[in-house]
Amino acid sequence: MAGVNERQGSLDDALGAAINHATRWLDTYPDRRVPASGGADDAAGRLGRELAEDGMDPRVAIDTLAAAVEPGLMASGSSRFFGWVMGGTLPAALAADWLVSAWDQNAGMRDSTPGVVAVEEVAASWILQLLGLPAASGVGFTTGATMASFACLAAGRDSVLLDVGWAVASAGLAGAPPVRVYVGEEGHGSVDLALRYLGLGAADRIGVDGQGRMLPALLERALARQSGASPAIVCLQAGNIHSGAFDPFAELIAIAHSHGAWVHIDGAFGLWAAASPMLAPLVAGFEGADSWATDAHKTLNTPYDGGIAVVLAQDRMRAALGIHASYLLEASTVDPYELVPELSRRARGVPVWAALASLGRSGVARLVDGLAQAARAIAEELDEVGGVEVLNEVVYTQVCIACRTDEVTRAVHGAILAEGTIMPSLSEWRERAVIRFSVSSWRTGPTAVRDAVDAVARAVRVVAGGPPSTQPS
Repeated sequence: MAGVNERQGSLDDALGAAINHATRWLDTYPDRRVPASGGADDAAGRLGRELAEDGMDPRVAIDTLAAAVEPGLMASGSSRFFGWVMGGTLPAALAADWLVSAWDQNAGMRDSTPGVVAVEEVAASWILQLLGLPAASGVGFTTGATMASFACLAAGRDSVLLDVGWAVASAGLAGAPPVRVYVGEEGHGSVDLALRYLGLGAADRIGVDGQGRMLPALLERALARQSGASPAIVCLQAGNIHSGAFDPFAELIAIAHSHGAWVHIDGAFGLWAAASPMLAPLVAGFEGADSWATDAHKTLNTPYDGGIAVVLAQDRMRAALGIHASYLLEASTVDPYELVPELSRRARGVPVWAALASLGRSGVARLVDGLAQAARAIAEELDEVGGVEVLNEVVYTQVCIACRTDEVTRAVHGAILAEGTIMPSLSEWRERAVIRFSVSSWRTGPTAVRDAVDAVARAVRVVAGGPPSTQPS
């Protein structure tokens, strides 16, 4: 058996190696190509598919891991990454996440791990203050936006059924009155997934305008047809994944509530507009909903995991998600496991606290404003590139462009990825192939905007059959 000093030495060596590899990785962002260079099979081959009989020294294991994995890493924290809504982690949030792993606390029970739970409670309070949501709301920290919506919609499902006399916790769903769920035609797939997990099936789709915003008259018509026939949930959207558009919350919430429906808002990246005085009009009236889901690893730039579920009626949240057993400590107030789907989880709210503490209220506003300003700048400059059309009204952080045909759009995207200077994503929107820019990293500024525009212009020229007139720096 290794002595105490040997074990501590191994720990110090392993942590030192991890710090060195992490620092070197972050230092590559300014010049590194954004897409991964190697594939999963390549990395697995370097790691070795057969488990050795004898183990490695911890430092050797870390060195082996870093060398095998790094070619297959996507530089999602780069200022030039626009592929999906993945923020670049803020320094304080990254450092706090390292502490969370070192502390290794199960943040499920308040009285067993009071230190990290206190941090999460403060972070939850700050989130409600920052976004202007009701102060008594329940806040749970989940793995991501999918499970945040799951937690919110679990409370919504049980609530609307309880209102008609059906207790899901004791009676289950078999034989329950059907719950009708209404989602905009361009609602995000994570909401559909949460509904499926909850046994609610496919939602009824409500028509939207040209930017993906739900049309109030169509929601009114759909609810009126079902009024009194069954419990209802309405899912709205803060930030369309293609256009960045926001549903007209005040009008839609009033309509839904007039028919007794629970209103949930999927605001995975868009809910943070409420933290900006400049962008807050986009979410006008959203505080009148019953639940809200967002993801701190997107706009707030925390590490994974970063989902946040907020439910106005905390007692309904606890009833839907909580459990009690004799071997568990029971808090005099609220245990964190009553607000999320898991009993055991890491203290993922701690990096959220660190991000908010390092930024302050004004810093969060500057962060969100900066992302939106960069998106507008990309759109304005791309509008001047021949052969490129900006398709959406750029109100937030999303920009969708297309070329004259779908084939050319796909080819331009392929040329962009082959070069690797930037990384947008290829998608389909309004029956067209599009190249989508999601501006999400705190590092993205004027230089990254210029890099993005130049990379698109080069790709357009290459696809047209001519050489790029400028080369990536």
